[in-house]
Amino acid sequence: MRILVDGVTIECSIGNITAQADMDAIVNPAAPGLVPGAGVSGAIHSKAGPELYQECLAHAPLNPGQAIITSACRLPNKKVIHCLPPAGSCNRSVALLEKCYLQSLLLADEHGLTSVAFPSLFSGSLGTPPVSAAAIALRAVRKAAPLLRNVRRVRFVLFDRHTFLHYRNLMAANPESVIHTTITG
Repeated sequence: MRILVDGVTIECSIGNITAQADMDAIVNPAAPGLVPGAGVSGAIHSKAGPELYQECLAHAPLNPGQAIITSACRLPNKKVIHCLPPAGSCNRSVALLEKCYLQSLLLADEHGLTSVAFPSLFSGSLGTPPVSAAAIALRAVRKAAPLLRNVRRVRFVLFDRHTFLHYRNLMAANPESVIHTTITG
């Protein structure tokens, strides 16, 4: 699924974020200390090699919503953007999660990158419900699109069909459908 917003192509697919060789940068949902973790972060660190962790040490710790950029080491991309998603489920988390996407995109743009691949940040059992996470992500990219000079393509690389369907359905819907989002529960 693809849509065009202010000259930026937004797409979603099911796949492995570490296999996105055609993207300039991938985004790592990092831990505060930028240590290799489980899930997406663990997969990124594993494929990038121990050099990525060594490079990350100079930037630790991160605050929620903050993003930093490193080389991609052994990954097929130019850069890895590390951002710290929020903890907890409250309306403040909505703003911090949106900030993760915005900061990541602005950082990529500042470094002259043209394409960025994101996982669904802070979604599922440890974060927001997948449909809310998708809405926040898409709203953030729509807000950032008019500010971007270099980034022309944003891809959401989703691990499972269930999450993919939330992104696809929201992308196909009227843009206003993703503007107002709160986290419940």
